[in-house]
Amino acid sequence: MGKNNILKNSLPAITLMILAPLIAELLPGSTRFSSIFVFPIEVLVWGGGALLIRYAVRKWHLGWINMLLLGLALSIAEEFLIQQTSLAPMVVKIKGIEYARSFGLNYVYLLWALIYETVFVIFIPIGLTEIIFKTRSKELWIKKHGIYVIIILFMLGSIMAWYSWTQIARPAVFHVQSYNPPFSMLIIAVTLIACLIFAAIGPFRNILVMPSSSLNPPATWIIKITGGLWAVILYGIVLMAFGILPSFPPSLAIGIGIILAATALYFIPRWIVNEMWTSKHTFSIVSGVMIGSMLAGFIGFIGAAHADLYFKILINLVALILLILLGNRVKNQFS
Repeated sequence: MGKNNILKNSLPAITLMILAPLIAELLPGSTRFSSIFVFPIEVLVWGGGALLIRYAVRKWHLGWINMLLLGLALSIAEEFLIQQTSLAPMVVKIKGIEYARSFGLNYVYLLWALIYETVFVIFIPIGLTEIIFKTRSKELWIKKHGIYVIIILFMLGSIMAWYSWTQIARPAVFHVQSYNPPFSMLIIAVTLIACLIFAAIGPFRNILVMPSSSLNPPATWIIKITGGLWAVILYGIVLMAFGILPSFPPSLAIGIGIILAATALYFIPRWIVNEMWTSKHTFSIVSGVMIGSMLAGFIGFIGAAHADLYFKILINLVALILLILLGNRVKNQFS
C-alpha cells in the first residue's frame, strides 16, 4: 500500500519528466526511432530540468518571468555546455553551406534553440501536466529530499548527453571533427546561467512577480490555430539555421524569431490573468502548439528511413488521440 501511495504521489512528477522530452524531441521527430536509445538521457536532462524549474516556481510562488529566466538558463546550459550545438559547427547542412555563423556562434540556431527549448521543454510540458493533474496543479509534486535525487540525475544525464553527442555522435555518426569550445565561451555561458538563476530565484526574485495588464483572450479555436501557425513558423527558423535556403538573410531570420518571441511574451501573460481565461484556453494553446510542431516535423522526414517515418506517424497519432480525449475531459468540466 505504501509503494502504491509513493507512486501515486510521484505520478505528476514522473509524467512531467517524460512529457518534456516527448514534446520537445520525440513527437516533432528530432529524436527518431533509430536513436530512441537516447530518450532516457533526455528524460534526465529535459525532464529533470523542467521538474526542478517548476518546483522552484511553485515553492516560492514565483511568476512566468521567473520561469522564463530559468528556462533560458537551462537552454544555455544545453547549447553551450552540454551538447554545445550552438557553439560547434553545425552537423546538419542541408545545402552543404555554413549558414549564419559568426564569432564562434551559430546565431540563428541559437535564437531558435532559446525560444524552442524554453517553450517546448518548460512551458508546454508544465502546462499540459497541470491540465492532466488539475486537482494537484498547485502542489510541488516532489519532496525536498527528492530534489537532491533529481539534481544528481540531471547532472548524470548532462554528462551522458555531452559524451554521447560530442565524443560519439559527432565523429562516428556525422563524421565531423571533434570540437572543443573556447574556454572564454564556457566562462560566458556559466556566468549567464548563474545570473539568470540568481535573478529568478535569488533574494530579489519577488520583484519579477508582477501582474500583467489584462487582455480579453480570443476564442479557443483562434488560440489553437494561432499556436499551431506559431510553431510552424518557428520550425521554419531552424530549417534556415540548417541552411535550407542559404540566400535567405540571417538578419531576417533573427527578426522573425524575435517577433515570434515578443508576440508570445506580450499576449499570453495578459490573456492568462484575464478572468475569462480558463483551462480550455490553456489546453487550446498547448495542443495547438504541439500539433503545429508535430505537423511541421514531417518536413524533416523527407527521404527518411521507413522505420523512422512510420514510428513518427504512430506516436503522433497516439498523441493526437490522447489530446482529443484530454480536450473532451477539459470541455466536460465546463459543460
